[in-house]
Amino acid sequence: MKTISPTRTAELVQYRRFIHKHPELRYEEVGTADFVSKHLESLGYSFQAGIAKTGIACLIDSGKPGKTLLVRADMDALPIFEENKTDYTSVHNGVMHACGHDAHTSVLMGLASELKENPSAIVPKGRVLLVFQPAEEGGQGADRMIEEGILEKYDVSAALALHVWNHIPVGKVGVVDGPMMAAVDEFQITVQGISGHGAMPQHTVDPILVGSHIVTALQSIVSRNTDPLDSCVVTVGAFHAGHAFNVISETAELKGTIRTFTKEMFDKAPELFKRVVENTASAFGAKATIHYERTNAPTINHPEMANIVRKASENILGPNSVTEEHAKTMGGEDFSAFLMKVPGCYFFVGSMNEEKGLIHPHHSSKFDIDETSLPIGLSVMKEAIRLYLESN
Repeated sequence: MKTISPTRTAELVQYRRFIHKHPELRYEEVGTADFVSKHLESLGYSFQAGIAKTGIACLIDSGKPGKTLLVRADMDALPIFEENKTDYTSVHNGVMHACGHDAHTSVLMGLASELKENPSAIVPKGRVLLVFQPAEEGGQGADRMIEEGILEKYDVSAALALHVWNHIPVGKVGVVDGPMMAAVDEFQITVQGISGHGAMPQHTVDPILVGSHIVTALQSIVSRNTDPLDSCVVTVGAFHAGHAFNVISETAELKGTIRTFTKEMFDKAPELFKRVVENTASAFGAKATIHYERTNAPTINHPEMANIVRKASENILGPNSVTEEHAKTMGGEDFSAFLMKVPGCYFFVGSMNEEKGLIHPHHSSKFDIDETSLPIGLSVMKEAIRLYLESN
């Protein structure tokens, strides 16, 4: 394997542990952004700060004509109490880097250093835009950065991002063509019925009964409105109604999520949902009010960009280093917003190590990674940047 220097590896670990120890929630990444800014300043870079509140963009120009490749890392943590006992355990109770964004930010900081020391080896022509993004965890930070114009301002042609992944062993890289992560939609349904005595249901419209039929009917979106070769998940995660054992309540509230994997199903889902919910409620004489929110689109890799990452991984890690096993998930990712605008690739860097007990899933209070994934991620990203810019 072609590796980066031991000194750089030690720096990556140092960055990651500092960020892990001082996690910040979405749009609150002030300390993290300051840590990144000071690093960029120490390297002599100019950069734009305060994008989408705490985001940073740093452009590195080769001075030779070519395209601009955006490379993104997310910075935010999660509202989770960390159970790990390490030297870098979170000092902020109830806030934890339980998804690996500390690793992503560290890799991008390391990339900034590598670009300063040997720019032409990584950027033979064109430009690289380093993007440190806030609020990936449900805050649509990518969308907000796009809305504030970074794609147009820096004339971005393509985009790359990596994610450490505890479902893949360290030393492997997960890459797929097309859909890789699902769209995330959130919904809330309020069923309006008619309340009354539990012993006299004939005088009521029971919203619990109606809600139960809605829960069942919603599964027809998966079983009868989705191509069996496609993927779709409809989950009702909360159902609340009533307070007394002998009273039929007036309202019931349901909350849940819809996950879709292709752009076609993503476009169809809201109308299918509305039809099922409203018509089911109407059939029972009730009324359903819907609040439907689109959190992010499906994350869809461009095949040519995915091939660049495959080749980069094989150049760095050797043959058979790329896997599609465990490289697709119905989890969501707001990097999808960039991929809806420009071709790109989102890929997983294996960070699981069973021998070290580093097996806990993302968003777990015991989540941690094998830190040897950091130099691997940096090496693969460097090579992917070089391959893309060299051919464009």
